[in-house]
Amino acid sequence: MTTPQQEPTPGGSPPPAGRAEPFRDLTPPRGPNAGREDLYSRVTNQILADLEKGVRPWTKPWDAEHAAGRIARPLRSNGQPYRGVNVLLLWSSAVANGFAAPLWMTFNQAKELGGRVKAGSKGTPVVYADRITKTEAKEDGGEEEKEVFFMKQYTVFNAEQVAGLPGRFYAPAAPRLDPVDRIERAEAFCRATGADVRHGGNSAYYAQGDDRVQMPPFEAFRDAEGYYATLLHELAHWTKHEARLDRDLGRRRFGDEGYAREELVAEIGASFLCADLDLEPVVREDHAAYVAHWLKVLADDKRAIFVAAALAEKAAGHLHALQPRGPDA
Repeated sequence: MTTPQQEPTPGGSPPPAGRAEPFRDLTPPRGPNAGREDLYSRVTNQILADLEKGVRPWTKPWDAEHAAGRIARPLRSNGQPYRGVNVLLLWSSAVANGFAAPLWMTFNQAKELGGRVKAGSKGTPVVYADRITKTEAKEDGGEEEKEVFFMKQYTVFNAEQVAGLPGRFYAPAAPRLDPVDRIERAEAFCRATGADVRHGGNSAYYAQGDDRVQMPPFEAFRDAEGYYATLLHELAHWTKHEARLDRDLGRRRFGDEGYAREELVAEIGASFLCADLDLEPVVREDHAAYVAHWLKVLADDKRAIFVAAALAEKAAGHLHALQPRGPDA
């Protein structure tokens, strides 16, 4: 077991069918070519492996039982939520390994908290990205400053892999909100966005030309959670309008690469929002067709999942920003 570096402040046998692949093959390679491209490939290969098994790695492990479970994003040891692609990586690891605790930490952080990583525990790789400013020489002898993007991988362990932590890391789950309360909260969240949502027909979609969301009647859904999970997916699309996030991923026709990329953003964004609202994402009847599109996009572009997760985070953040603030906000 290797001892990873301290986490930056900012920021075997095959598994049974239908479960995410454990993170066995993401150990950083040694040698001069172990750079950022390798990291993109390792993470993308993990996501591809999950999708090929029929597992959506951006789905929260819904049976998680922990006191911090209502804060549905994976959390650092200091309580700060992970963002972007790290949410997908940690959700996938939790499903693959059966972790209920949403709390994660580096080897050194566990030690500082008085804990120790249990013998034989295998950590989960996550990524840290940032920019630094470098001064470079120009051809005329002068100097110029350039922003350089960098990304590195480090390892975290779930609280269940660490013994001796303070009691709050092992606290039992608080009861979930009553189903009626969860639905009322979802209704209030969607209404507060101010989106033009209309009902009728048998298809759910966002019409960008009219800037409206079209939904089948509420009664057409099997349950209320299915309705709101679908509406959140369409609201994630709604954020792409030029008056909001102005997101154009190159869609020109149904089913093309730009379409697949936008659907991936909406799918991940809706999963983030469902987690925040304690709803279970809905699996669409045409899910298999979408998976085929996503597999092609991810196989062709090793950066696609990083971009999609970042754009999904922005979409979810935009919808959260439209919510009314409490008196203490």
